[in-house]
Amino acid sequence: MGTMLAARLTTGGGGFAVEEVPVPVPGPGQVLVQVRAAGVCLSDVHLIQGMLKPQPLAGDKVTLGHEVAGVVRALGDGVTSVGAGDHVVLQGGELREGVRGTRGVNFDGGWAEYALAAAAAVVQLPPGIPFEQACIVPDAVSTPWAAITSSAAVRPAEAVAVWGVGGLGAHAVQLLRMVGACPIVAVDPLTAARERALHLGADAALDPADPDFGAALRAVAGTAGITAALDFAGVPAAREQALASLAERGRLVLVGLTDQPFTIKDNAWFCRFRQQVIGHYGSRPEDLTDLVALVGRRRLDLSGSVSGIFPLADAARAVEALERKEGNPIRLILKP
Repeated sequence: MGTMLAARLTTGGGGFAVEEVPVPVPGPGQVLVQVRAAGVCLSDVHLIQGMLKPQPLAGDKVTLGHEVAGVVRALGDGVTSVGAGDHVVLQGGELREGVRGTRGVNFDGGWAEYALAAAAAVVQLPPGIPFEQACIVPDAVSTPWAAITSSAAVRPAEAVAVWGVGGLGAHAVQLLRMVGACPIVAVDPLTAARERALHLGADAALDPADPDFGAALRAVAGTAGITAALDFAGVPAAREQALASLAERGRLVLVGLTDQPFTIKDNAWFCRFRQQVIGHYGSRPEDLTDLVALVGRRRLDLSGSVSGIFPLADAARAVEALERKEGNPIRLILKP
C-alpha cells in the first residue's frame, strides 16, 4: 500500500524522529484509519525522555501517539461494526494477542499518516465534532473523567482540589463542575493556569508556593479539609501538599505519572483519620463512549482545549513546545 510518515521512538536511547515506513495492512478484526489529528501528551514527552519505558514491545521502535482520530479507509476480514469513510476516534488501548496494551506505547500509535486499530477499539463520532477535539478525548479527557467518577468516586457537593491544571487537570475542572463537586479548588504555580482554571469553572485557584496556602484552602473548603484530591502534577511536593490537605476519610488519587517515590510522612495521622491514597491510570472503554456522546450532545465543550496545531513532520517541535510549556498549552495537536 505504499509508504507513509510516522514519528518513531527508538528504545535504548536511539532517539526520536519522523521516518518513512510502510503503510500497515489491517488483519482480521482490524481497521486502517487515516489519521486526521493526534494529541501530544506529557506521557509522550516522558517516553522520549526515557522516564517511561515502552515495555513490553516487539522490536526496538514504536510509533508514538495514543490520542487519535481519523477516517476509516480499509477493513480487515470479519469487520462489520464500522465502514470505510466513517469518522472515528480510537481507544487509548486495546487487546492484542490477548494482552491489553497502550497505543503508542506497547504497539504503534497514531503519530502517523495511518494507524491500525482493532474494530472493537473504534468509536464512531457524531456529526460535527472536529477531529482536533475528538482526538484528545482518549486520555486528556477520559483519564480525568475515570479518575473523578471511578477512582475518586466524587459525589455532588464534595470539596475537591486539583493539583496541576495542565492537559488533564484543566479538563478535570470542567468535569468536576459537571458532576456537581463543590467547591472546586485548582492548585498550580502558573498564574495563567490558575486564571484558566477559574474560567473553566473552579471556585478558587491557589498558588502552591503561597506561604498562606493552608489558610487560603481552609477559607474555601472549610476547616475539615478536602474530601478528594486529584494529583495531575506527578511531583512529590504536590502530592505531599495534597495529602496534608485531606479531610477525615479523604482520598488522594495519583494520576500524574512519575518515577519519583511518594512517602507518607505522618503515618499515625494518615491511619487515625482513615485516609486513602489511590493509584490511577487511563480509563475504561465505556468512558470514551460516554464522553463522545457528551461532546456530541454539547454537554462538554472542548473548543478551548486545542492550544496549537503542528504538522506531523514537526512532531519534535511540538514535543519541545509541550516540554517547555510554551503558551501554557492544554493540548497540542499533530496533523498529518
